[in-house]
Amino acid sequence: MRKHHHIDAEAAALRETFEIDRRDFLKLAGGGIVLFFTIGELPAIAQQRQARALPTDFNAFLRITENGRIACYVGKIEMGQGIVTSLAQMLADELDTALESIDMVMGDTDLCPWDRGTFGSLSTRSFSPALRAAGAEARLVLLELASEHLSVPAANLAVENGIVFEKDHPQHRVSYGELAHGRSIERHATGKAVVKKFSEFRIMNTSHLRRDGREKVTGKTVYAADMRLPGMLYAKILRPPSHASKLVDVDIAEAKLVKDVVIIHEGTLVAALHRLPDMAEYALSKIKARYETPPTAFDDNTVFDHLLKAAAGGKIVAQQGDINKGKAESAAIVTSTFLDGYKAHAAMEPHAALAVIENGKATVWASTQNPFTCKEEIAHELGFSSENVRVITPYVGGGFGGKTRNLQAAEAARLAQLSGKPVQVAYTRKEEFFFDAFRPAAVVTITSGIDALGKMSAWEYNVYFAGDRGAAHFYTIPNAVTTAFDASVNGAEGPHPFATGAWRAPGNNTNTFARESQIDIMASKAGVDPIEFRLQNMTDKKMRDVLTLAAEKFGWVAAKAPSKRGIGVACGIDAGTPVAAIAEVEVDASTGTVRVKRVVCVQDMGLVVNPEGATIQMEGCITMGLGYALSEHVRFKGGEIMEENFDTYDIPRFSWLPTIETAFVTDNEAPPQGGGEPAIILMGAVIANAVYDAVGARVFQLPITPARVKEALEKNVK
Repeated sequence: MRKHHHIDAEAAALRETFEIDRRDFLKLAGGGIVLFFTIGELPAIAQQRQARALPTDFNAFLRITENGRIACYVGKIEMGQGIVTSLAQMLADELDTALESIDMVMGDTDLCPWDRGTFGSLSTRSFSPALRAAGAEARLVLLELASEHLSVPAANLAVENGIVFEKDHPQHRVSYGELAHGRSIERHATGKAVVKKFSEFRIMNTSHLRRDGREKVTGKTVYAADMRLPGMLYAKILRPPSHASKLVDVDIAEAKLVKDVVIIHEGTLVAALHRLPDMAEYALSKIKARYETPPTAFDDNTVFDHLLKAAAGGKIVAQQGDINKGKAESAAIVTSTFLDGYKAHAAMEPHAALAVIENGKATVWASTQNPFTCKEEIAHELGFSSENVRVITPYVGGGFGGKTRNLQAAEAARLAQLSGKPVQVAYTRKEEFFFDAFRPAAVVTITSGIDALGKMSAWEYNVYFAGDRGAAHFYTIPNAVTTAFDASVNGAEGPHPFATGAWRAPGNNTNTFARESQIDIMASKAGVDPIEFRLQNMTDKKMRDVLTLAAEKFGWVAAKAPSKRGIGVACGIDAGTPVAAIAEVEVDASTGTVRVKRVVCVQDMGLVVNPEGATIQMEGCITMGLGYALSEHVRFKGGEIMEENFDTYDIPRFSWLPTIETAFVTDNEAPPQGGGEPAIILMGAVIANAVYDAVGARVFQLPITPARVKEALEKNVK
């Protein structure tokens, strides 16, 4: 199997491909009014990531059809975060049409414009300004057409629910659908239209139920593994016992005797294909393979020393004042080391793909967060030009950054090519864990000081392998330096024995755990209430506002920790959104078990497009965050992954859930910020701080397991 990697296309090649896509789009879409609009904010981000440049003419499509429906074609995908609803809200509001008239067409590389992918809480922050502008522009175009149709100056017209009418004679009217009837109009957005003010919104900033909700709760939703085609074969693929293992010998003779099975053996790609999945599995079990696996160098218990030895190339993320002066002037100094192990994405939907090749073109239905990258990877795998590959993304059952890898799609496509049949690859849970790009293990060391008045005077922060997202602090500390250390330089292999990657708010979970734990340690050292200490050392207004509101909603009563109440606090910033949380826990000192009883969370995400959707996101973050905070930990020996299912990899259960209360700091004049990740970054820190407040013992490593709580209690006694 060819080496699987991401492919960066030159801008000129991308433009050529994109022009072909536009022509194909117009042929496939048919008549109506089509508006092409440009996203202005993404190119800079793409260039910073050394990604390919976006086209300069257009990169999104809006189509108004004869029946009055408005189709919006976007390269984004829906994986549970709710943008299928919120993007439609924005467009409907700017067009002055009913929300029900908007059809979102997402993640189809033949119909939708190129997009880098759906991650980083960027859909609302970076895509929505252009989408709203396109809606406003389309409304302007429709008013011009209505002016001609009704023989009334555009200034005398108004729009409501997709109907354009004369202000003084409301019965003199025409619908959007009537304006599109029998026409094929292509327009490019000029950018001259003005988007609505907050006071003019009818649909944005109001709560709407998820448009995909009913399908999902009734089980009607079709995911990639649910797709079926005539003559389709299920594929079961030979997997190595370890990421470090090398296939030495394989014997497929016995497997080939299974009735109707197709055995594929091309290099290291060995698979059994059958029209029945259990028969494919049975045939795979008959394949005899021999691997060579090198000795294990380290495991999940010894990885932290390995990381510190491998670290090089520290990069200063933030700096102010003189750290040595700050240390010298400190009345008290505390040095701490925080550890965080590997975490799996563990989405409920494992990776899956269905591929078919007909007439020299591959069509692949894939669970992916980045269909256009997936398209290029498949083209490379097949030796096809990219215009001969189409990726269609059904609903994705959770991604969290883990579905930016598209190994299963490339495998399905290659097996379809070799077998001449449609082929589906659907990962088992064991395969899902094995091929996951885990959130990397990391180490954070902090040396901090307070002066004689109990104010922060020094802050030296070093993070190893978590990255710099969330590493820079937001407190008022006169002498501070923050440094991020990564893998060895000069293009050498990284220190991890398997793939690592983005995991919901990449790095910020680890950094916030370390920073906010250390802030609590300093508050205790100063003999000051944890919230009071934060406010004394914070001038950031937005952060102060969310923290103050959280304290108010929780009913916080000031006390020095440990107060034996089991209450903790944490603050953070992610995706442009300041967030604060307060948690109440109960700790069984005899077993070390931690039960989270209540969480209050407040964030300032600017304009909240769909309050109901944003609330769901916060609740989801808090729920998922319980996992990495309390139980989730990937065990491994070298390249061998010990986790195979949820019997050992413990994710949150309904019985774990605390009372969750959420709120927003209202700032409707500010642009909308990310809501899919901020609340999750606090959960490790807020629970660790609450545990300390409950029993006076500090846990310095995530997850906060019963064994670690008991160990901390024993150290505290000594």
